[in-house]
Amino acid sequence: MTDTPPHHGEPAFPSTAEQWAAAARGTLIERLGIELVHTGADRTTGAMPVAGNTQPAGLLHGGATAALAETLASVAAQQHAGPHRAAVGLELNATHHRGVRAGTVHGEARAIHLGRSTAAYEVVVTDDEGRRVCTARLTCMILAA
Repeated sequence: MTDTPPHHGEPAFPSTAEQWAAAARGTLIERLGIELVHTGADRTTGAMPVAGNTQPAGLLHGGATAALAETLASVAAQQHAGPHRAAVGLELNATHHRGVRAGTVHGEARAIHLGRSTAAYEVVVTDDEGRRVCTARLTCMILAA
C-alpha cells in the first residue's frame, strides 16, 4: 500500500477535477474509487462505487459515505480558499437515510457559508435512482498554507 508522497516546499492545490485526480493518487480518495466530476467553490460533485466500499452485511459502509461527503466538501472549500490558503475540516456530521448494495453513489456539495475563515457545505448523496442515501454537513477552517 502506498501513501501520499511528502510535500517539499509550498503545497500546490489543484483546481480542476483532473488535477485533483492526479493529487489523489495513493490516498483514501483513490482507494475508495471517488471520482470528481465538477469542482468549484459553490458546488462540487463526484461519485463512488458501492463495490469495495461495503461493510460485512453487504451494505455501503457509512464511513465510506462520510469520506465521500468530506472529500467533496473539502475540495469545494479548498477552491473557495484559493492559492496560498488551505481548507481543513473542523466538523462533519452525516445522517444515513437508506442502505445501498450495488451501483454507484453520487454526491453534491453545495456551499452554505463562504467566509474569510470558515466555509460550510451541505452534501447530498444519492443512489443510481436518485434516492437520497445520506445528508451530510462539513465545516472547514481556512488557514494560511
